[in-house]
Order: sequence, then structure tokens, then C-alpha cells
Amino acid sequence: MALELTRADFALDAHCQALGKLLEAYALDPMGGGQPLSAFAKAHLPQELARRPFAHGILAFVDQDPAGLAVCFEGFSTFACQPLLNIHDLIVAPPYRGRGIAKRLLQEAEHLAVALGCCKLTLEVLEGNHRAQSVYRAFGFDNFMLDPAMGRALFLEKKLLHSEPWDAAV
Repeated sequence: MALELTRADFALDAHCQALGKLLEAYALDPMGGGQPLSAFAKAHLPQELARRPFAHGILAFVDQDPAGLAVCFEGFSTFACQPLLNIHDLIVAPPYRGRGIAKRLLQEAEHLAVALGCCKLTLEVLEGNHRAQSVYRAFGFDNFMLDPAMGRALFLEKKLLHSEPWDAAV
């Protein structure tokens, strides 16, 4: 198995195709919601990521086949007064799972975070995704909490509904 990791260049067609293929596989997986990506996301995602200077992608190829992807976004820790790197998506295509690719993507994300001067890496994982949790914990991730008496932090969301897809030209 010839594994190659590279920073994604959203201007390269091969990288955009790999991004689309891997994100579609992730979306269709039960851990990704089991639904295909929207036509809007498929049509605009590479360009939208390229427009965001704080968006980073790491691609893994096995024998030139897209095998894994980490999509990361820089954020900021107000308490530390330093940047942080959030791993928003971590994907290993089903045929390549169990080969250490997730660990390699996490290592590359950590190298990127160090290069950016980040104080920490963050990510979210579904409660039922025990396999991913095991990988993350083995890599050093743990539940976030400031005070054990107050408990662990929760990841919450509020979906914002729009009548029309967001206009990328604005």
C-alpha cells in the first residue's frame, strides 16, 4: 500500500474530485447521516473552501486512489488567546479503514496546527461512533470540560433555514 498525504489545493481538479468523492461517501455512511450531499454542496464546495483562508484540507491517497480526508478550520480560543484547529470532517473511505489512515490524517492535522501556532485541536464525534472515538482517544483526544463538577461540554446546533440556497456571489 503506497500511502501519500498531501495538503489539499482546492484549485486542482484532482483534489476537488477527491474531496467530492470522499465527502459523498462520508455523507452516505450512517455516521455521516446516510443521505447524499445536496446538489448545491456538490456544485460549490471546492470553490467555497478555496474562498476561506482559514479552511484547510488534507488528502490521503492509496496508490493514487482517494482514501481519506480531513477538512479543518482555524478558530480561536479566547481563554488561551491563541488560534485552534478544528477537524470538522475526518473521512476514511470504507475500503481503506483499519489501515492507520485516520491516525496519519490526525498526525498531519497536528503538524498543521503546530505550524499555525495553535494551542489545541478540536473535533466532534457522534456518541454512537465508538470506532472513531477509540481512534481519537488513542491519539490523545478527550472530552472537553473546564470543571468536572460542571460536566462535559456538549456540541449543540441550531439549523438556519433559507428559502433559497445561499448566493455564493455575495
